[in-house]
Amino acid sequence: MGTTGTVMRELRGAQKTAKGVSLYSRYVNRPAGRVLAAGAYRIGMTPNQVTLLSAVFTFSAIASVALVRPSWGLAVLVWGGLVVGFALDSADGQLARLTGRGGPDGEWLDHVVDCAKMILVHTAVLISFRRFFDLPSEGWLLLPLGFLFAAVLTFCAGLLREQLGKAQPGRTQPGGARPAGAGAPSVAGGTAAPVSRLRAVALLPADYGVFCLVFLLLGDPTAFRLGYAVLAAVHALFLVMFLAKWFRELRSLRTAD
Repeated sequence: MGTTGTVMRELRGAQKTAKGVSLYSRYVNRPAGRVLAAGAYRIGMTPNQVTLLSAVFTFSAIASVALVRPSWGLAVLVWGGLVVGFALDSADGQLARLTGRGGPDGEWLDHVVDCAKMILVHTAVLISFRRFFDLPSEGWLLLPLGFLFAAVLTFCAGLLREQLGKAQPGRTQPGGARPAGAGAPSVAGGTAAPVSRLRAVALLPADYGVFCLVFLLLGDPTAFRLGYAVLAAVHALFLVMFLAKWFRELRSLRTAD
């Protein structure tokens, strides 16, 4: 087992492409995940154990949203739990690439946890709205359901895009897709095209790490409700854009035959 510095250098060398990744994931979440992956490696954790630890932090924070009355203290705790869970979600993949211990079981577990947190976080917001918020009208209860629909459809459509693209052997793909975290699609492609900083900025509103920031507003119910509504609208817009993009890419694979 090498020194921490050696492990960090190896992790940087095993990093995935930055294409299709927002600035938050590139400069905040991945580096944080790298530190956590190095720590996990030093104490002998497996990638699957890191995934489960990520689930503990994430689901504890989500449960707090549903069960505890909103306050500024809760806001910080929920945000912290979600952010640490997201960083650990990056760490498990980095640890798997470092140790060569990744496999279908680990990828499956990672996707299951990602899908579960997407469903539960918006369900928790719905419960919190119903229990603790003085809403202008009950129509606001539809907002978390709409956000949930957009997040899950983006996640599932992105995974299908990736898998169907892989099913075309011997061809350079025009672009892959794996939703990053809970609702932020990553449109990673080949290695030939340069990384676009403009695109990385444009993807910020769809990044799960940016979504976590809205929970810092839980101390002010009106600010949280409006911030959550803005992000819901942005994610709905991204859903339409990504569905159109992925459909065109998959159709190009068929017409190229």
